Amino acid sequence: MSKEKQAPQILSRRVVAQSRLMRVEAVDLKFSNGEQRQFERMKGSGRGAVMIVPCMDDDTLLLIREYAAGLHDYQLGFPKGLIDQGETPEQAAQRELKEEVGYGSHELEFLMELSLAPQFFSAKMSVFVARDLYPESLPGDEPEPLEKVTWSIGDIDNLLAQPDFSEARSVAALLMFLRNQAGER
Repeated sequence: MSKEKQAPQILSRRVVAQSRLMRVEAVDLKFSNGEQRQFERMKGSGRGAVMIVPCMDDDTLLLIREYAAGLHDYQLGFPKGLIDQGETPEQAAQRELKEEVGYGSHELEFLMELSLAPQFFSAKMSVFVARDLYPESLPGDEPEPLEKVTWSIGDIDNLLAQPDFSEARSVAALLMFLRNQAGER
């Protein structure tokens, strides 16, 4: 068992680049052993984000295929989005489900919290499982309709083999969902 490490002391922080979505900060740090280093990190909005693993029934998941600007390609994954000002993560999950796949959920279960490259990004994402779905739509902010894709839980190996199912948070959410499912049986 390792002892808990003390976080480095922040000597200074300054914004070195900014866009409408992100802010890059240079952070000067002093570690407990006296070493000093500068790190750069992407500072998010602080609102957080959600991802939802929607279950159409006991054997069928609902995914979406949408444009991913970072890859300039379409990616298969679970519905997700930012938490709006004043929303709880649960409210954001319900809203994103309705906007992206046209369903609400009578049973929304918190699964886990994820980070992506925490050495560089400060954002966290709450992952939920949505069951007992009912049709309800809200207008979304996507530039085009999202393709809905159903997938059998019995065919997960084939999903993991899909070249467009590569987004790390979707893969992690799927694996945690399957682990959770195995524990319930």
